[in-house]
Amino acid sequence: MSRSFLSLLRYLVLATWLASSGVASAANTPCSGSKGGIAGCDGETFLCNDGSISASKKNCSAVMGLRDDVRARPQQRLQSAEGCQCGSGSYCTGPRGGIYCLTPGGSKSYKRK
Repeated sequence: MSRSFLSLLRYLVLATWLASSGVASAANTPCSGSKGGIAGCDGETFLCNDGSISASKKNCSAVMGLRDDVRARPQQRLQSAEGCQCGSGSYCTGPRGGIYCLTPGGSKSYKRK
């Protein structure tokens, strides 16, 4: 085999390996990064260790393997900020229709639409 063919073959193998390893490491998980990981579920929503909720589209109950009767809890929507703590099962509705809960630090954590 010629030297240029072997160089091309090495380049293609290296490029394929780099492309495949980048795809596997690019996946995000719910509550990743500064949120500190998953603390638990609030119905279908992931509760993060920092007290906020995740914007993940995944169903927490399904991912965590919770029983059907646990995840069937209704989620209330309140108009005032009283009783809207993340993890309580209740959410507030903002003036422009955004649905959120209050973290332990007092900031709003919005649900994905």
